Amino acid sequence: MATRTHRHIDVGLAERSYRVSIGPGVRHTLPEVIAKTGASRVVVVSARPAEWVPDPGVPAVIEPAGDGEVDKTLATVERLCRRFAEAGLTRADAVVSVGGGTTTDVVGLAAALYHRGVPVVHLPTSLLAQVDASVGGKTAVNLPEGKNLVGAYWQPRAVLCDTDYLGTLPHRELVGGYGEIARCHFIGAPDLRGLPLTEQIAASVALKASVVAADERDAGLRHILNYGHTLGHALERATDFRYSHGEAVAVGTVFAGRLAGALGRISRAREAEHLDVVSHYGLPTALPAEVGTDALLTLMRLDKKATGGLTFVLDGPSGAELVPGVPEQVVAATLAAMPRTTSTHDPSTAEGADHARTAAAERSQPGHPGPP
Repeated sequence: MATRTHRHIDVGLAERSYRVSIGPGVRHTLPEVIAKTGASRVVVVSARPAEWVPDPGVPAVIEPAGDGEVDKTLATVERLCRRFAEAGLTRADAVVSVGGGTTTDVVGLAAALYHRGVPVVHLPTSLLAQVDASVGGKTAVNLPEGKNLVGAYWQPRAVLCDTDYLGTLPHRELVGGYGEIARCHFIGAPDLRGLPLTEQIAASVALKASVVAADERDAGLRHILNYGHTLGHALERATDFRYSHGEAVAVGTVFAGRLAGALGRISRAREAEHLDVVSHYGLPTALPAEVGTDALLTLMRLDKKATGGLTFVLDGPSGAELVPGVPEQVVAATLAAMPRTTSTHDPSTAEGADHARTAAAERSQPGHPGPP
């Protein structure tokens, strides 16, 4: 049952509209959500322990899942679809995901494809998934040639962002989630620094919901949600995913500020603000020493947005927008001028650990117990 401590944000998409609920214990509203779908059975795909999975209120099959980039493949989608068939799932039934961003993406795509689409409900358990991956209906898996190259748009019936789950996260995984929150600062969100974590999540979701409602299928405005992602995705692949998605997007956000400055789109002060915001959250801001500029350029040319040369979402006089055909020599020079790490150690920072401990302390207050 929902309580006054929960926040609710509606994603307005006419007949495909749905609600994102945020707060401690919202996972226990799953039976109400499933009842509204009319499903008589569900398959719950969970990358988390069995005790993290709430009772859906109808007969359920629990299917374990991995939650890393290695699992984000078409082979995983096929395995899940076959499990749906073995469980006797029909178009009138539903699928539930419990896990991080990879689980959300893979389960969402499997739900979109099985019987040409079955209802899906997401219970994101990582900060990254709560503020971004679970909302908006983008589902995708990777190919050896690039990230998220095979996917579909498939909106969930509901998203339950239970903040209790976040109390279980290792500090580095929690800090990584702030990468998507930090980039919101440059695409229309107010300054979220210093707000309670639940409010940061709600503001990030509200921003994304407004963008998705205006542009569900990336015809224009929705491109701004990819702020920091062009370099971010390249950096993930270049480091064999040693940089997590949130960490890579954080570095990509700092780079986007530098590139916008180099193109004369923003002031020096606004360029510096990118570094200030990302640093506030304890996120990495430097490129890894072992990854060269040419390797990153090669990977960025494979970006899905790059239909007219190197393409980036960049800040400017009218705010963030998609900028195609950015001169390669300017991109190369900006990359070369980026600070580099001095070793191949993990990109998480001491500041990030401090920020994570502060957030964990917030969640340890009354009303914020961890699962189950």
